[in-house]
Amino acid sequence: MTQSVRPSSPPVCLAVGGSDPSGGAGIQADLKVFHGHGVYGAAAVGLLTVQDTRGVRASRVQDPEFVAAQVEAVLSDLPVAAVKTGALGNGAVAGAVARALEGWKGFLVVDPVVLPKSGAPLSDLGDLDGFRPLFARADLLLPNLDEAALLLGRPVGSAEEMPGAADELKERFGSEAVLLKGGHLAGPETVDHLRTAEGTWTWRSPRIVSHHTHGTGCALASSIAARWALGRPLPVAVEEGREWLRRAIGQAPGLGSGNGPLDLFA
Repeated sequence: MTQSVRPSSPPVCLAVGGSDPSGGAGIQADLKVFHGHGVYGAAAVGLLTVQDTRGVRASRVQDPEFVAAQVEAVLSDLPVAAVKTGALGNGAVAGAVARALEGWKGFLVVDPVVLPKSGAPLSDLGDLDGFRPLFARADLLLPNLDEAALLLGRPVGSAEEMPGAADELKERFGSEAVLLKGGHLAGPETVDHLRTAEGTWTWRSPRIVSHHTHGTGCALASSIAARWALGRPLPVAVEEGREWLRRAIGQAPGLGSGNGPLDLFA
């Protein structure tokens, strides 16, 4: 009789965030990215939305303790290496998630999703104190320039300002590292700046002109979390995640009548 061989278990990543019924962003995108990277994906839903490629029309925040219970259930049962948070709705949910992560020793990626490319806001940073414990626990905080402006109370308007802004975010909120994403800057290049306790890295890439960029922030954050779970050092995980994202944009399936989704299995 042939004896079956049990394969080794893959790393586990948990996404905590909003649901996108069109499948291009939020936890639906996170799970696709995790699967495409060869890690096992779990998810806890903190926010329900009504959205498609044309924008967000409505959202409904879940009960904070119910969201925390989802996180605690997964952490108590699965060997979660990395957690990625996205749109959480408000500070009460963010605080509940931070409390649920107390005692957990893995890698936390926090994407402070506030404004989609079009439509209603997805998180209320007006209650910033509620988000502070989550930001302080983050091993990587990765805001775009609009989110950085809300967190800092001032605009970040050029690539030259990005290193100082990343340093200020790291010092103000206590995150272990900050990846400031500069895709919203005008010009022929996209610029991203990483600040860690060990040093700084800046990446510049030719801009890909495309109408298919729905969920880019979610996808990049999930790719970095997955690559870290697979053993990459953080700067390598960021660099590989950026290159993967460029392929995902370039190979977009052309779906939707608005800002279309990426090829999340690129």
